[in-house]
Amino acid sequence: MNSAPELTRPDGSPLRVLVVDDEVNIAEMLSMALRYEGWEVSTAHSGTAAVRAAKESDPDAVVLDIMLPDFDGLEVLRRMRGFSPDVPVLFLTARDAVEDRIAGLTAGGDDYVTKPFSLEEVVARLRALMRRAGAARAVSTSVLTVGDLSLDEDSHEVVRDGEEISLTATEFELLRFLMRNPRRVLSKAQILDRVWNYDFGGQANVVELYISYLRKKIDAGRAPMIHTMRGAGYVLKPA
Repeated sequence: MNSAPELTRPDGSPLRVLVVDDEVNIAEMLSMALRYEGWEVSTAHSGTAAVRAAKESDPDAVVLDIMLPDFDGLEVLRRMRGFSPDVPVLFLTARDAVEDRIAGLTAGGDDYVTKPFSLEEVVARLRALMRRAGAARAVSTSVLTVGDLSLDEDSHEVVRDGEEISLTATEFELLRFLMRNPRRVLSKAQILDRVWNYDFGGQANVVELYISYLRKKIDAGRAPMIHTMRGAGYVLKPA
């Protein structure tokens, strides 16, 4: 199994997967294999923990065991769909009865793997799910929208509350990274890595400088959208 360049978010960060299985050794085995493939992995071992982790980590895909100690994977999926309606879900089940597979898919799961499974099969199924999800995203609009702020990735037009805003190339990339991660606190190190590609000689103050440039253009005379989280980084959210 080799790392694949396709396993990244549009901003270049690793795809995030949540692995849910009450058998800790299975969850760890899957986690190791998926990290090796380039995924950022979080785990949960119960239905309650799974729902909480899905809210916190905003995964791009979920590997979900149907049999869990508190409530089953079908109920986990039902609750997740309330706040994450489109995330692809790959069910794991020890039961290979046709009705169980149909129940999982009918509940909104995208695919299933029957235990015992090979790690290669799980990785391959996840890749296929992400390709399908990527194809669906590719035909969608290239415009990012957060509140009254929009950014067109093709034309590089930025508009807030009907007013066009002119940005430099670096300001545009910084805003794009913030808008691709709305409501998520991004550290200076993450911003340096994604916008400038390197650690910029450790000069984290370049981030502060460009955040101030952006604020003067995006937030000037308006309710602020770019917020400083002291000691943590920056977050962009609707005013």
